[in-house]
Amino acid sequence: MTRKVLLVTTVDWVSTARYAGGFAAAAWVVDVVCPKKAPARLSRYMAACYTYLPLGALSSLRRAIREAKPDLLVACDDRAVSHLLRLYQKENARDPAAPLAALIRRSLGTPEKFAAMLSRSQSMTATAELGIRTPETVPVANEAELEACIAKLGLPLVVKIDGSWGGDGVIVARSREDALDAFRGLAKPASRLRSLARVFRRRDTHFLLEAVRPQPRFVSVQKFVSGHQAASAFACWQGEVVADIHYDVMIADGTVGPPVVIRRVDCEEMTEASRRIAKHFGLSGIYGLDFIRDDAGNVHLLEINPRTTQGGTLPFGEGRDLPSALASCVTQSAVGRREEIPNDVVAFFPAEWQRDMASPYLTSGFHNVPWDDPAILRYCIDTLPEPQASTKHQLIALLGLDAAEKTRKPVWRRVFAGN
Repeated sequence: MTRKVLLVTTVDWVSTARYAGGFAAAAWVVDVVCPKKAPARLSRYMAACYTYLPLGALSSLRRAIREAKPDLLVACDDRAVSHLLRLYQKENARDPAAPLAALIRRSLGTPEKFAAMLSRSQSMTATAELGIRTPETVPVANEAELEACIAKLGLPLVVKIDGSWGGDGVIVARSREDALDAFRGLAKPASRLRSLARVFRRRDTHFLLEAVRPQPRFVSVQKFVSGHQAASAFACWQGEVVADIHYDVMIADGTVGPPVVIRRVDCEEMTEASRRIAKHFGLSGIYGLDFIRDDAGNVHLLEINPRTTQGGTLPFGEGRDLPSALASCVTQSAVGRREEIPNDVVAFFPAEWQRDMASPYLTSGFHNVPWDDPAILRYCIDTLPEPQASTKHQLIALLGLDAAEKTRKPVWRRVFAGN
């Protein structure tokens, strides 16, 4: 019997298409509910696409689920998780046995425990109690409490806001003045005028909702740990981890931004942290953890990502291909998986190419160009920012791409090898 997964996203991350490829390799049908202009719609792995509407989020998700009739839901961003939880609360209150409530419960694990997991301060308190090495994280409601945290935790420290992602809403404050500025900026919702301006500048209707109904903001302060970024991505089923990937971040986009180059590692501490968290929160699905590895090699858990992450798109073989492992749990049988990445070092496309066209990681590591998904590859080229945008058309011509052709893979390889 063919199974179906419905990927749920409210943003334009290309990683959603990468997860589609992973489930397709497991012989699953893949549908997606996403914004009208999301790149996931372009992927050859999508069997059907449903439109997510910011001004009618729950109704558009409900409609997509009703029409797709999926066996599993996979949330690909934080806002998608929040929407699914709200939908679950409504359905569960009406009838706990309702098919939609049961589907969300099967897909996420234990929705009732997500409130604690989504709070940065509560989740870090819980993980510390689980015996996971975690920097002290304290909720801060006003400037007096912030001053007390500065006195207790010292400087620098990290100021965070709940519900943010991709490095936004996280500020490393190195002085008292920086900490106060960070708190004031994060604790206060954007003005209505600023939110309206963002609607047009970013072409994102979500900012209109912020202008109409500003949401309360919850700020926390975390003790600063010196070191380099590391992360885990793991798939779990009914509280048990079934596949995981651990990696050190060699190059990141900014101080706290997403990874650009990573090195896969074996790390028992990270494995154990994933296991304890999955069991404590009763998780099913795909999740991520962010760490800092200090100079002594110890890892410190910084936060839980309650949804898929970029690192989880990478297939590193049996036990390290998250979509395949999760699909196998649902079907209770072996399923197919993608070809294993032959290198522990991975340069993400197009981020590392944008950062340095002559980067040695493009040839010494594995450069995860989406050869298998030509329309996604073309999208990545078309959306290159400056200065790459100025040479975009020459690059497309060199690659021999057009809307009707597949990627000319040998040409791409010569370009990225610098030949």
